[in-house]
Amino acid sequence: MRLRVCFYLHWNRIILHINDIKYGRNVRIFNHIYIKKDKQSSIQIGDNLIFSSGDALNPLCRNIRGCIYAYGGSKIEIGNNVGLSSTCIWAKNHIIIKDYVNIGGDCILLDTDAHNLDYRIRMAMEIDEKGKGIDSESAKSAPIVIEENVLIGTRCIILKGVTIGARSIIGSGSIVTKSIPADCIAAGNPARPIRFINK
Repeated sequence: MRLRVCFYLHWNRIILHINDIKYGRNVRIFNHIYIKKDKQSSIQIGDNLIFSSGDALNPLCRNIRGCIYAYGGSKIEIGNNVGLSSTCIWAKNHIIIKDYVNIGGDCILLDTDAHNLDYRIRMAMEIDEKGKGIDSESAKSAPIVIEENVLIGTRCIILKGVTIGARSIIGSGSIVTKSIPADCIAAGNPARPIRFINK
């Protein structure tokens, strides 16, 4: 196990280089993660990232592999001192995770609907002049912003257009469809503020 951890710490830095991903000091990605970035997209990672992936490194994630997926000219920005556990970050537009954010096991950040909501467009399976599917290309998207010191519990889904205010806590299993103010605890489906945190 120790050899495997050591191997992936070095191997994942090679994968970051190959994908032209800019990253800071002391970035530690434990185990195998899935990274896909098209040439028009950009991914930037700050200092001291810890990203655990699968192998029950976080028992809540079991053997689920984390992923970072950026396409269509999107941007992903991950700040300093961020912790992720088998997280799926899927960007078509822009996802910002600011400093000192912790995201619990098996969460999904998705800034796009991924498919058009009109069934006729989905059924047509048409391709545009660039060879991309009109269904996914025409899907609505909007940026996600996770402000500083946010804690997101296990198995949350953060959807397009959402900003989570600084220092807020999102309860496990929540689906966040609308922005959450700073300094509050929010939970549910859809997630709503439950109470504010005294500073």
